[in-house]
Amino acid sequence: MRKFIRSLGFAWSGISFAARTQSHMRYHIVAAIIACFLGVLVSLKPLEWAVILLSIAVVISAEMMNTAVEQAVNLASPDIHPIAKVAKDVAAGAVLIAAAISVLIGLLIIGPPLWYLLFD
Repeated sequence: MRKFIRSLGFAWSGISFAARTQSHMRYHIVAAIIACFLGVLVSLKPLEWAVILLSIAVVISAEMMNTAVEQAVNLASPDIHPIAKVAKDVAAGAVLIAAAISVLIGLLIIGPPLWYLLFD
C-alpha cells in the first residue's frame, strides 16, 4: 500500500508540474471546467457525461504526454536538432487532434441543449 501511495505522489507531482509550467495545460483545465459547468447547466445524461469526461481525459493526457516528450527531448538534445523538432511537433499535433475532436464532441453533446436553453 505504501508503494501505491508513493506512486500517487509521483503522479500528482507530474500533474502539478504540467499545470504549473504549461500554459496550454491551464487552457485545457479551464476548458474542462467550462464544459463541466455547461454539462450541469443542460443536465447531461450519464452516457453524455461519460463521453464528455472521456474527451477531457484524452486531451489532458495528451497534453501531459506532450509535456513529457518535450522535457525528454530537451534533456536528450539541448541544441536545436531537426529530429528533436519532429518529435516535439508530432506530440503537439496529437494534442491538437485530441482537442479539436473534443470541441466537436462538446458541440454535438452540449450544443443542442444549450442552444435550446438560450434561444427557445
